[in-house]
Amino acid sequence: MAVRKLVVEVVQGNNLMPKDGQGSSSAYVQVDFEGRRLRTQTKHKELSPVWNEKFEFEVLNPGDMTQESVELNVYNDKHLKRNKFLGRVCINGSSIPKKGEEQLKFFRLEKKGFFASIKGELGVKVYYYDEEPKPAEPERKAEEKPADASSSTAEKPQEAVEKQEEKKDEVKQEAKEEQKEEKKEEEKKGEEKKEEKKEEEKKQEEKKEEKSEEAKTEKKEDKKKEKSNEKKEKKQEEKKDDKKEEKKEEKKEEKEEKQKQEKKNGKEEKKEEKKEDKKEEKKEKKKETAQAVGKKDDKKKEEKKEERKDEVKSAKEETKVRHIQMPTHVPGPDPADYSLKDTNPPLGGMHGEKICTYDLVEKMQYFYVRVVKAKGLAVKDVTGSSDPYVKLILGSKSIQTPTVLRSLNPEWNLVFAFGKEVTHGPVLKVTVWDQDLAKKDDFLGAVWFDLQEIPVRVPPDSPLAPQWYRLEEIRGQGKVQGDIMLSVWMGTQADEAFSEAWISDTGGYAHNRSKVYLSPRLWYLRVTVIEAQDLHLGERFRYPEVTVRAQLRYQVMRTKVARNKTAASPYWNEDLLFVAGEPFDEQVLITVEEKVSPGKDEVIGHTKVNLVTVEKRYDHRQVPSRWFDLEKSGTENGRFSGRVHLRLCFDGGYHVIDEAAYMSSDHRPTAKQLWKKSLGVLEIGILGAQSLLPMKTKDGRGSIDAYCVAKYGQKWVRTRTVMDSFQPRWNEQYTWEVYDPCTVLTVGVFDNSHMQQTQKGGSKDICIGKVRIRLSTLEAFRVYTNSYPLLVLHPSGAKRMGELELAVRFSVSSTFSVLHAYTQPLLPKMHYLYPLSIPQQDYLRQVAMRMVAERLARSEPPLKHEVVRFMLDTNSSFWSLRRTKANWYRITSILSPIHAAARWLDDVRQWRQPVTSMLVHVLFLILVWFPELILPTVFLYMFLIGAWHHRFRPRSPSHMDARLSHANAVSPDELDEEFDTVPSSKPPEVIKIRYERLRALAGKIQSVLGDLASQGERVHALLSWRDPRATTMFIIFCLAVAGFLYVVPLRVTIVLAGLYFLRHPRFRSRHPSVALSFFRRLPSLADRIL
Repeated sequence: MAVRKLVVEVVQGNNLMPKDGQGSSSAYVQVDFEGRRLRTQTKHKELSPVWNEKFEFEVLNPGDMTQESVELNVYNDKHLKRNKFLGRVCINGSSIPKKGEEQLKFFRLEKKGFFASIKGELGVKVYYYDEEPKPAEPERKAEEKPADASSSTAEKPQEAVEKQEEKKDEVKQEAKEEQKEEKKEEEKKGEEKKEEKKEEEKKQEEKKEEKSEEAKTEKKEDKKKEKSNEKKEKKQEEKKDDKKEEKKEEKKEEKEEKQKQEKKNGKEEKKEEKKEDKKEEKKEKKKETAQAVGKKDDKKKEEKKEERKDEVKSAKEETKVRHIQMPTHVPGPDPADYSLKDTNPPLGGMHGEKICTYDLVEKMQYFYVRVVKAKGLAVKDVTGSSDPYVKLILGSKSIQTPTVLRSLNPEWNLVFAFGKEVTHGPVLKVTVWDQDLAKKDDFLGAVWFDLQEIPVRVPPDSPLAPQWYRLEEIRGQGKVQGDIMLSVWMGTQADEAFSEAWISDTGGYAHNRSKVYLSPRLWYLRVTVIEAQDLHLGERFRYPEVTVRAQLRYQVMRTKVARNKTAASPYWNEDLLFVAGEPFDEQVLITVEEKVSPGKDEVIGHTKVNLVTVEKRYDHRQVPSRWFDLEKSGTENGRFSGRVHLRLCFDGGYHVIDEAAYMSSDHRPTAKQLWKKSLGVLEIGILGAQSLLPMKTKDGRGSIDAYCVAKYGQKWVRTRTVMDSFQPRWNEQYTWEVYDPCTVLTVGVFDNSHMQQTQKGGSKDICIGKVRIRLSTLEAFRVYTNSYPLLVLHPSGAKRMGELELAVRFSVSSTFSVLHAYTQPLLPKMHYLYPLSIPQQDYLRQVAMRMVAERLARSEPPLKHEVVRFMLDTNSSFWSLRRTKANWYRITSILSPIHAAARWLDDVRQWRQPVTSMLVHVLFLILVWFPELILPTVFLYMFLIGAWHHRFRPRSPSHMDARLSHANAVSPDELDEEFDTVPSSKPPEVIKIRYERLRALAGKIQSVLGDLASQGERVHALLSWRDPRATTMFIIFCLAVAGFLYVVPLRVTIVLAGLYFLRHPRFRSRHPSVALSFFRRLPSLADRIL
């Protein structure tokens, strides 16, 4: 098993607090992890000390490392006085990166107490790695090799340490052996001979160890003699040192022998006492036990040697603090890791570089080639012309322009961009060819560019002007002629030509380019059906049931049956709402129908209204109404069938809801005249993704063509598609204007299936994951760089599809304007003057989502239906038992403080903590006699709690939480039900089981609702005389209380009631109170329900 090691590198401190009274400090850092502490050296009288020391800790439980924390305490080292605290830094285990991703970070020193004065920063590097265990055999051989004479003096102290540790190990192991032997002797009586054999074997082992030590000393002496011939002067000094060491070793050996003899004597005394108690023996078991003991002893010896070597190595590693060998293999992320990670990418505006518009992404170098046109090309076809095209080759990438048929002066005007990382050669080759279908293409010329001589262009520099280049020939390709106009430069993704260029990592397809989309401008169409006149009805002997049906594309709305009883002039005055999008090139079909029989309607007449003629309004003013003639369908020239009175208008004062309420990105009304001034700018840098999973197969292997889609307000952005990469890097930056801070930015990652669609047909883009960021949780002007986990719910459960790296910044134009926005209504005022019902809002939202998906799917390149629906979360209103449980746990977590307060109050009433109960009594009396302090105390308490929680505020944006979504503990059947279609496509047996489960859940809810209704009905029964005796008792009690309150002051009454409520348990009965017993006996309406 691999061992996880945590490395903490303490680099330096900045601007520490002086503590010695002389304007300086002698600082050192103490590192604490899992109860183990290590400290650095003391830097005397430095306020910005530099340590550069590394500490290594072995992680005991790697799975729980995310729940641990590394604490670094900075102290002022004074020998005469108490250590003075200079600050501390706490690093959560979930934010510790693996080796290779570590960065030097400066943490602001935190306080221990509220009144402490702390300042300064501490620069630390923290990371972890997994170390694989090394084989034991080569280590043994390395230890058994004799040491050289020159290094013998350096290795002897280590040998002394090893011997001391071996002694300790022998003492521990001998104690374990004694315990094991006692158990064996109790189970198997009479083992005298076995013990004698063990003693003999131990003596032989000791003799062997002594012989081996003597052999080692003899070898050392032989080597010394050989070297003494060469160096006579050093021989005497070495001998003296050797003699001193030998004397020390002999003394230690004598002490060891004495200790062993004392232990043996003690063992023999114990053994003699045990022998007297064990007289019965069995001769047959002696041989078997003797053999088994011999084998076990051999195993014990081997285990002892290995344990000694391992412990010696661990001791050596603990003593080494600065010299650490890192493993070359870095483990990948845990698949069950759903947490948000902090990153520190090299962004464009963070490392002293020139500030530009692309300061939230990493700078990517590209070689741009603009192919404009050519002239005077050679004739290669029989028709007296050529079919030229240009082919560009740079490293391993190549691309060609479209072919221009029958032209010697072709024009292309195309831009190509090659990433600098794909260049494996020093030359950019531009060749011109003549396309031939029947034979090999003919060569028309070439131009070469040295990459080191290509100029660099950085915006806002002007574009590089193209130049004419003479086409050169290649040996064996024939003569060439003509010129080609090109411009070649090196730039970044901030170049203006980047959006229109063919990029090397996109495969050259138009559908893979980055694109910006705009949602269609949607309006609410209000159709007010007032009345109708001169209708030609059918039968006169029955009461007519006339309704009006309005249809706009797939939206169909119907009025109720007319209110009045006049046959030819029905009256409705009813509003019908539709969703319409610009441009208004559609018609509304108005049909007047009469209900003839159940399920059968007869059309009286119809009319069509063009949306272009409908008036727009921006407030609640009345729009003039109009009369429209009805035509009878199925007749020639449209026979007159009456007329209908309508009022039509586009309501621009509403916000057309096309998103769920909890993830809305815009609250503005449709009419631009009602828009307020923007509050700031939202900038997002889509850096890249990591550890993506394969979504399809290509050439027999897993592959993925990933791209991102970001949506905020009416603006949608789509990055370019990076072909066949599990670690795509986009590095594209986009901006939005912000009109409301309480909105949500949504970013999704998808797999592009356009190539599969062209080959197979009908392939859909696969959703990889989604990230939501609420702008109100972001600090102004701060750049958030994080790696978000991409989580998707599959029928098999929640699955981590990879990570998405984003850089987000919310810039505010005026802080006061943002704070003022929190006091304004969330939606436009028309939503409150003429509110829409909840069913009406849900229906219109589904229609708006469908219209947005249809319009964006008609763009070029299209943004597909499944992508838009996934971004808008169209399935959020579907039934899901998992979401029901998640919402239930959310409610319980909200009510948990109330439950905790009730338990605390019960503890006070039960006097479980007498001191607390007494303090509550005193506080209660103070508040009763000074009631004017209640509200100030409550609000001051809330202020102090909020100020205290500021220290523990979230440092990163919110993200998808698998635990909060209840996606980790959901059963497969519940997930299968969630992914079921509407209507269900499951067999009847499965539907029956799920129906029974839903009935059981509904039965519990029904019981809870019945209990709540019963309690309310008991309250109503107090004065309703349904129980005459109970009502009589209650009104007499009310009269007595009224008289008591009239005589006794209110404060005295409150004090008496409070003291009675908080009385000691000795004066309390375990039975229910009189009031509760009386209330439970009151009648309810539950006994009257069938």
